[in-house]
Amino acid sequence: MDETPPLNRRNAVVSHKQNTQPTPPNLRTAILKQREMLTSLISRAMRKLSRECVALMDDRAALEQRLTKALDEIPDCKHLYVMDANGLQIVANITRQGPDLEHFGRNRSKRPYMQGILGSTNFRLSEAYISRNSKRPSLTAIRVIRDRKNAHVGFLGADYDLRELPATQGLYEESQTWRQIKGDPSIRSNLFQQHRVDSQVDARLDDVMALMTELMTHHGVFHGKLHFSSSRATIWLVDDPYCYRILSFEDLTDPDTCLAYPHRAYTERAVIPQADIARILDMFRELRFADENIYLRAGSINICNAMVALNFSCDGSHYIRYDEFLKNGLEFWFGKLG
Repeated sequence: MDETPPLNRRNAVVSHKQNTQPTPPNLRTAILKQREMLTSLISRAMRKLSRECVALMDDRAALEQRLTKALDEIPDCKHLYVMDANGLQIVANITRQGPDLEHFGRNRSKRPYMQGILGSTNFRLSEAYISRNSKRPSLTAIRVIRDRKNAHVGFLGADYDLRELPATQGLYEESQTWRQIKGDPSIRSNLFQQHRVDSQVDARLDDVMALMTELMTHHGVFHGKLHFSSSRATIWLVDDPYCYRILSFEDLTDPDTCLAYPHRAYTERAVIPQADIARILDMFRELRFADENIYLRAGSINICNAMVALNFSCDGSHYIRYDEFLKNGLEFWFGKLG
């Protein structure tokens, strides 16, 4: 890991370069695996169909008739069409509702999925994109049509709606690698012109921390986020994970709040040990008061994916596994203070 403290004053000053966070390796691997599966499902059927299209390139009616039949042979396809060697569409879009004449004569040669296909491959599955008409995530598969002498005579295209593709992939598992994401440059540039002002929660932090610990360990809260600056919290419960609840300052300082949430044993899905919840919240307290300019604005704990999320006054966000978070003290975040 980089030994430079992530929140020291040199790192906190503004960077006007656009912050881009690379796609986590696990997510990229999941995407590539899904594309490989889809390519395997689609490419063989399109190769066979492209060979049959060769003899029909000059007969629009026969070509459309063959494409209509092919919709049953190529699973989950939304549209089928054929283009000439220049990328000009020579048939209507063939759909399961019948021909769509609007696209006949359309020049697709400039579309991203057509770029660089000749000379590199005979089949390409495009990157996902938002379709022009339906405004939905889509994919396009292109097969180069070649005659018996291997001459290029056209292209076979197949459009897919991502909603209608088979679910060949498992559920993606989020990476637990520490991730740091910079926020709004305008906030970072004015960082040292601002300072922390005590919020209502700051003044009653012992009571608030005790209540959050109780809710997370004995009342079924598996994800809790404490917003220090705005004196509120948001919580998600195992009994109703699709909806969050908002706790006001008054709620967070009233022990009766626990009566609104029935007692629940600490969930078996929890990765974070029950005893570590209070330790994590104590570290939140340290990060809140360690520096007058760079301070914690909000922190969250998810006991099931073992992650702690932090948002600081410089608008930077961090996602870090709980045990790594507890292992590192203030010096990790700020360097040597004082």
